[in-house]
Amino acid sequence: MKRRTLLTISFLGLVGACGLLPTILFAQRVDKDYLSSVEAGKIRDAETVNDRIKLFLTFAEDRLTKFQYELEHPSSNKHTEMLNYLMNSYIGCVDDAADLIQLGLEKQDNIRQGIDLMATKSKDFLEILRRYAQGGPELETYKDNLDDAVQGTEDAMKEAEKAKKKAAPPPIRRKN
Repeated sequence: MKRRTLLTISFLGLVGACGLLPTILFAQRVDKDYLSSVEAGKIRDAETVNDRIKLFLTFAEDRLTKFQYELEHPSSNKHTEMLNYLMNSYIGCVDDAADLIQLGLEKQDNIRQGIDLMATKSKDFLEILRRYAQGGPELETYKDNLDDAVQGTEDAMKEAEKAKKKAAPPPIRRKN
């Protein structure tokens, strides 16, 4: 028993000395690599599921706008990587918003605004994505990610339409 304790203390001492202790202790925390620390803070601080859905859709729209800008004004280095990163980030935000809709339905939260926003925005997003899929500039460099984004957006749009039917109706105020 004493030997095991000494080994544990020795191991933790070695890990701490190497600077790995913070890495091991915080390995459980998962960050979305496509969100900035400011964006992640906004998501964390949002009070309701509805607010989080809205934020993720705002971030998705931002990624799509940046993608369009990058296509029109190519950066001198890592242009292809940036296009693919922005497309992956976009679909990550849309997927997270769709996941939150499912969570909100399960918890029976009032997420009607988020559902309506998803239905509206996903149609707009899909129109832009399909335009690029039909022959956007440099299509071969980001085609796989674009195909995933189109599929994910279509799925999110279908889920939003289903969620409209499942979501609890807003309360009716009766006049006395």
